[in-house]
Amino acid sequence: MLIWGTTWYAIKFQLAGSAPDVGVAIRFTLAAGLLLAWCTARNIRLAVDWRTQVWLAVLGVLGFSASYLLVYYAELHIVSGLVAVGYSALPLVNMVLARIFLGTPMSRRVALGGACGLVGIALIFWPEFERLSTGAPLLAGAMLTAGAVLASGLANMVVARNQTKGIDGWGPLALAMGWGALGSWAYVALAGGPVRIEWTTAYALSLLYLAVFGSVLAFGAYYVLIARIGAARSAYVGVMATVLALLVSAVFEGYDWRWATVFGIALAVAGNVLALQPTSRSTPVKSPA
Repeated sequence: MLIWGTTWYAIKFQLAGSAPDVGVAIRFTLAAGLLLAWCTARNIRLAVDWRTQVWLAVLGVLGFSASYLLVYYAELHIVSGLVAVGYSALPLVNMVLARIFLGTPMSRRVALGGACGLVGIALIFWPEFERLSTGAPLLAGAMLTAGAVLASGLANMVVARNQTKGIDGWGPLALAMGWGALGSWAYVALAGGPVRIEWTTAYALSLLYLAVFGSVLAFGAYYVLIARIGAARSAYVGVMATVLALLVSAVFEGYDWRWATVFGIALAVAGNVLALQPTSRSTPVKSPA
């Protein structure tokens, strides 16, 4: 929670030194390189059959390329804390996708919790929506964030599917991040923009933090959590990280906390607690890796 509550702001330093697509590509190139080196040094198996490689490529493109490209571009339009707020809807998105792809049942309590969560998110965004008439680019940022959340949710379904097939651990994660890096570099090539990086101290330190802590360690721990308690409940970490992200945004980006923000956070957290509470009749569905 501490790592993901601060990575949103660290991305701002990447955007100050490179284009969003270049920032994502170099972040996951470094993360994948470090993980591959670690696996090689520890004799962790990296060879997989072609079918597994295809699923890892899907995971990489969705979870470590598309979702982050959308996040980085979203932060060009709105403060980092609001992007994190959008991600607090991920548990609900995961539940809907798990119902569609994994057959996980949804109860009325889940529906009620989801409604509370969405109202909470709307309350947090409401003061910003009032600025739309002044030409604020909130709508573009919100749409990009929604796309990022959907891509992340689909990636979590792939993780869940992979884990049921025994595809888990540092090796598959390293390969998936490698595919994510390749996907991002492919986008850079297709976009045709200049590949420029301003190597300031802030850029280098934020890149190291995002690659090591925000990518390798955070996703390693998150995928273990998915295997233990399922994709929907694991995403609750992001809800709590939102509160920290908004605090960081208030301190460094001037985000204005209002009563709507406080009530919105309370509703979002309460909604997710209600929706994610296990029932006596069902057991959590395992998610992919």
